[in-house]
Amino acid sequence: MPRRGSIERRFRPDLPFPKMLRTLQIRDFVIVDRLDLEFSAGFGALTGETGAGKSILLDALGLALGGRAEAGIVRAGRERAEICAEFDLPDAAEVKAWLDEQGLEAEEGTLLLRRVIDAGGRSRAWINGTVATLAQMRELGDVLADIHGQHAHHALLRGEAQRRILDQLGGATELAEIVSVAWRRWRTAVEARQRAETSAADVAHERELLAWQVAELDALKFDPAEWQELNQEQARLANASSLLEGVQEAHQVLREAEPAVVSQLERLASRLSDLGAYDATLGEFAELLQSAAIQAEEAAHGLLRYAERQDLDPARLQSVDERIGLVTETARKYRVAPDELPALLEDTRARLARVEAAADPEQLARDEAASREAFLESGRTLTARRTSAAAELSRDVSEAMQSLAMAGGRFLVALVPDEDGSGHGLEQVEFQVAGSPGQPLRPLGKVASGGELSRIGLAIQVIASSAGAAPTLIFDEVDVGIGGRVAEIVGQMLRRLGRERQVLCVTHLPQVAAQADWQWSIAKEVRGGETLSSVRSLDGDGRVEEIARMLGGVQITRTTLDHASEMLARRD
Repeated sequence: MPRRGSIERRFRPDLPFPKMLRTLQIRDFVIVDRLDLEFSAGFGALTGETGAGKSILLDALGLALGGRAEAGIVRAGRERAEICAEFDLPDAAEVKAWLDEQGLEAEEGTLLLRRVIDAGGRSRAWINGTVATLAQMRELGDVLADIHGQHAHHALLRGEAQRRILDQLGGATELAEIVSVAWRRWRTAVEARQRAETSAADVAHERELLAWQVAELDALKFDPAEWQELNQEQARLANASSLLEGVQEAHQVLREAEPAVVSQLERLASRLSDLGAYDATLGEFAELLQSAAIQAEEAAHGLLRYAERQDLDPARLQSVDERIGLVTETARKYRVAPDELPALLEDTRARLARVEAAADPEQLARDEAASREAFLESGRTLTARRTSAAAELSRDVSEAMQSLAMAGGRFLVALVPDEDGSGHGLEQVEFQVAGSPGQPLRPLGKVASGGELSRIGLAIQVIASSAGAAPTLIFDEVDVGIGGRVAEIVGQMLRRLGRERQVLCVTHLPQVAAQADWQWSIAKEVRGGETLSSVRSLDGDGRVEEIARMLGGVQITRTTLDHASEMLARRD
C-alpha cells in the first residue's frame, strides 16, 4: 500500500509512455496537508464524494502552471502553501528555444515548476530552480497542459472562444495575429489620411514651424567638439592679462632676479659637491640640487616661450563671446543643454518629414491602399485556413453528435463574411447546430438545451484538445449534464484520447470512470481534529467498490458490485 499522501506509479505495458505530468507535490493547500502524487500515462479518473477535494488537486496544478492565486488558499494555521509539478520536457524545438531565451535550463529532460503562496497572498515562482515571473510560468504552462473547467462549454457561446478554437484546430493562431497587426496598420493609415483631410490648415502651420526650426538649428552649425574648444579659448582669452603677468613673474624669479633661483641652486650644488670629497653623503644632495637647477632652467625657458606666444586680442575674445552667447541663447530657447542641440536638430527633421508625408494626400492614399491590400491578402490566407478547419470540425462534431443522443443532428462552423473586415479577419466565426433531423441550423447558444450544450461542448473540447500541442489534458467535471449511455460514450472518447495524450478527468459518473486506465479515490478524513483530503490509488477490487459507490445507493449490494465489475470488464 502506498504511504499516506503518496500514489504509486502504475503503468500498463500496453499503454504509451508520452511526455506528460510526472509528479505533483502539494503542501498546506486548502484542505490538503501533504500529498506526493505520481501520475501514470493514459486516461486517469479522479473520483470521490462531493467536496472531498478532487478539483482542489487541479486547482493546485493550475497554480503551478501560473494561475492566479486567490485569498484563503493557504491551509488554516499555516504560513504558506507550496505546489511543485514535474513535467517531461516536450520535444518541440520551440519550447527548448524559449527556455534558452529566458535563461532557464532543462535538467535531464524535465521541467520543475514550483509556486509558493504565503498567507498574505504574496506569491513566488521558480522554473527548474530559477526565479521566474508568473507570465513565464503561464507561457510555459500553456504548452505543458490544457485545462478544461466544468463550465468550459458555456464559453463556447462566445464568438471569441469559437474563433480561437477554430484557429487552433487549423494551426492558424499565428496567422490570425498577423492579420490583426495588418488590420491595425491599415486603420492607422486610414486615420492618417482622414486627419490630414480634416486638419489641413493645422498641418500646414506645423510644417511651417518645424521647417523654420530646422533652418535655424541647421544655420547654427553646432559642433560639440567646437563647443568644448570655444569654452576653453574663452576662458584663456578672458584671463590673458592675468596669465601673462603670472608667467612673467615666475620667469623673473627663476632666471632674472638677484639672486635668481636657478643661479642659487647651481651655486649650492657646486658647494656641496666640493664638500663631498670629505663626506660622500653630501654628494647625493649635490646631485639632487643639480637636477632641480636643470628642471628650474627648463621651466624658465618654457615660461618665456609661453609668454612670447600670448596675444592680448580683444577682437577674438569678443568673437568667441558672441558665438558662445548665440549657442547658449538657442539652447535656452529650445529648453535643452547645448550638447543636446544636434539630437534636437535630427528629431525636428524627422518630425518635419512625418508632417510633410502626412500633408501629401497622394502618398497617404498610396499608403492606405498598400496597407489595405496587405490586410486583405493575409485575411484571404486566413480565410482559406479557416475554411478547411471549419469543414473538418463540422464533420467531426456532427459524427460525435450521432453517438451523444443527438442522432440526425448536425453541427456547422459557419464563416459569415464581414464586408469591411476587422482585426479578426474577413469573416465572423459562428458555431451553428441542429439538434435533430429537419431542424434548421441556428447559432449554438440559441437552440442548444443545457444537456445538448454539455454534450456538444465536450465533443468540441475533446476534438480541439486532440489537435492541440499540450501533452497533458485535464477535464474538471466537464461531463456535467449527461448520463447513461451518453456518459459511457464520453468515457470511451476520453479513453481513446488517452492513447495519444495523458488525460486526467475529475468525474462523478461511473460510466466515465469505468473507461479510465487508472483511477484515484479522493476522500476527506479527520486527522488530529482537522478535516483533510487524502488520495488512494485503486487496484482491481478497489475500482469495483468505487464504481459501485458511484452507481448509487446507501448500501452497496452484490448486484451493484456485479454491475460495476461488468462496466470495468467491457471497456473497449
